[in-house]
Amino acid sequence: MSVNIGKKLFSLISSSPFRNNIRLMSSFRGHQLVFNEFGEPLKVIHKEECITEVPKNNDVVVKMIAAPINPADINTIQGKYPVKPKLPAVAGNEGVGEIVSLGPNVTEFKLGDRVIPLQSGLGTWRTYMSLCKENILKIPKEVGLAEAATLSVNPCTAYRMLKDYEYLKPGDTVIQNGANSACGQNVIQICRAWGVRTVNIVRNRPNLTELVNYLKDLGATHVLTEEELRTTSIFKNCDNLAKPKLALNCVGGKNALEMLRHLENNGTMVTYGGMSREPVTIPTSALIFKDLKIRGFWMTKWSKENSANIDRYEMFEELISMMTNNELRGPSHKMVDFNNYEEALMNTMTVKGMIGKKYILSFANN
Repeated sequence: MSVNIGKKLFSLISSSPFRNNIRLMSSFRGHQLVFNEFGEPLKVIHKEECITEVPKNNDVVVKMIAAPINPADINTIQGKYPVKPKLPAVAGNEGVGEIVSLGPNVTEFKLGDRVIPLQSGLGTWRTYMSLCKENILKIPKEVGLAEAATLSVNPCTAYRMLKDYEYLKPGDTVIQNGANSACGQNVIQICRAWGVRTVNIVRNRPNLTELVNYLKDLGATHVLTEEELRTTSIFKNCDNLAKPKLALNCVGGKNALEMLRHLENNGTMVTYGGMSREPVTIPTSALIFKDLKIRGFWMTKWSKENSANIDRYEMFEELISMMTNNELRGPSHKMVDFNNYEEALMNTMTVKGMIGKKYILSFANN
């Protein structure tokens, strides 16, 4: 090769886009949302550049496509969540991405596969992630982005609570509060697919009719406000509406007590949230004369204890099947460009359970 040709070739591969392609072969340059201290997200979260190296051995590099902002993410950043990450930390616990690089020992996946992380606390609010092949699950591309990005928390929470505490058969009834939450919407749709009826409690609001119609379109059997629940005779006057075997509580306080009154004997109430920040009070008579069971559920704990359990993968298989069959759709949501993360944070923090909209970071332009 002549000196002149060599100089031209070096100049060519050193220029864009060839230079970028060479760079991407050795590392992936992107951005991440980091917090160095616990506090209010808008104050402590900042975006910084990061470099992800090519994967080794059993790892893959995933380019994130979408990642939701959940209330638990906000609590984690504030330092109020039971699990506190080591600082500095990248925020975010779930999302969906596409494999862009494979380690030499990875044969179960291929470039372009769409995957979700199976472990919480990995920091999904970033453009690229390096993940062990054991910590990802392949998702069919027929599954919508919102559904895939939010799969590992709310649908799984709904599924496990419906599956693990009472044996539910077609025609049975479940009652829940916070029915317009992301988890509540999943409860409604899974119950519809299983032939289980739902009585859904929401707070009164100006757009109540719109919300009721939305939840009924998802498959809700009945929708009541908290005030209506106190005086309802729905379980006496509605034909074939059995008393609930299972109550799902994410509010607490007086509303949880009102739901408890309607449970059938030997029924179960599962608490998985406390939006009212009021304690769950159980009357002595409910325990003695109705023999009610009072339980609590935390998806993070369940996932950690069942990381390799076949039940976990059977759950994912059934939920994904529901999604591909249009029986289970993602929550009402808005996609927000990753660069506008402050908008998504602000709206998530000010929703206060009334709007019921999930904010999802989109990495399409990053």
